[in-house]
Amino acid sequence: MRYFDLPEEFSGENSKFVILPVPFEMTTSYGKGAASGPEAILEASQQVELFDEELNSEPYSVGIETHEPLDVSGTHSDVLARLENAVATLSGMKKIPFVLGGEHSITPACVRGVAKHHKDITVVQIDAHADLRDEYEGTKLSHACAMARVREHFPAVQIGIRNLSKEEMAWVERDNLSVFFAHTIRHDENWIEKVVNAIRTENAYITIDIDGLDSSLMPATGTPEPGGMGWYQTTDVLRAICKKKRVVGFDMVELAPQPDLHAPDFLVAKLVYKLFGYRLAGSGT
Repeated sequence: MRYFDLPEEFSGENSKFVILPVPFEMTTSYGKGAASGPEAILEASQQVELFDEELNSEPYSVGIETHEPLDVSGTHSDVLARLENAVATLSGMKKIPFVLGGEHSITPACVRGVAKHHKDITVVQIDAHADLRDEYEGTKLSHACAMARVREHFPAVQIGIRNLSKEEMAWVERDNLSVFFAHTIRHDENWIEKVVNAIRTENAYITIDIDGLDSSLMPATGTPEPGGMGWYQTTDVLRAICKKKRVVGFDMVELAPQPDLHAPDFLVAKLVYKLFGYRLAGSGT
């Protein structure tokens, strides 16, 4: 299934954006179902309007290609290596990859792939969880370790965090990490400007764990958290980042579709399309 089910002239090899579905789930630690996320997003995309009234444009016109889902057979390391190579290939073709997960453990591989062709990248994370554990449930590749693995090689700015361990908090405080907690941004009129200023590199990679949104908006995820970001908080900060920085890749992870509840699937499909529009309207080429 193609995103939007676009006709060939808007979904072929000349497309600016490429969607790569990655239906991978191995380390989710509470609710399951993230492996079904990519298919649900693609299905919901059929109902998203092609015209964006906020941007007064039709972002699809630059082309959105949808790849076949990544082969997720084999070990965790096998899948991540395959994903890194796939993203690197797309970046090398001057495409902007948008990876649909799947669980959050895929993000470090995506960033490494993009970094083979783009230097000086800051990873911007929207998430309920810090994901800074060095190891979780016996593996360093857990979704709970995603940003710990990212920070081994890349600077990061983390937004909407509201659930982390004592040890993770100690790391944040010790190294003065750029973490914008949910309980502080809601009282700070200038938080978006501060987020953008914290991104010190020209290039940015955006990863969105969909549980970064409030659980009243996004119940269809394995680890929902109250007190999260609203729709306009989320879109406002993403538009500001895309305006000021050159975004070289995206991923959206942790949607776990629920039977007879299609609103979360549509929300994610719409947010993906918003990001295409913001990226096109921004400063990056």
